[in-house]
Amino acid sequence: MNDQIADIFILFLYVLIFAVLIRSLLSWFPVDRNNELVRLLVNVTEPLLEPVRRIMPRTGMIDFSAMIVIIVLYVMITVVRTAAEQ
Repeated sequence: MNDQIADIFILFLYVLIFAVLIRSLLSWFPVDRNNELVRLLVNVTEPLLEPVRRIMPRTGMIDFSAMIVIIVLYVMITVVRTAAEQ
């Protein structure tokens, strides 16, 4: 695998992790949902979070879907790094 392509893909995965993390942190604060940045963040992260929410059982007020998505993205980073080294 081309190292430059792997590096770009890994950077993209880190950006997704950062976006999911920021969205999770913003859920703790009263934020205007009509804010352009918040809407962009929801549009980027919701396709990742929503399928996990459908699969996971309800746990009350705590949403573990962001944690699961971040773990999966880290696994993807590890796989890409391993493939790039070979």
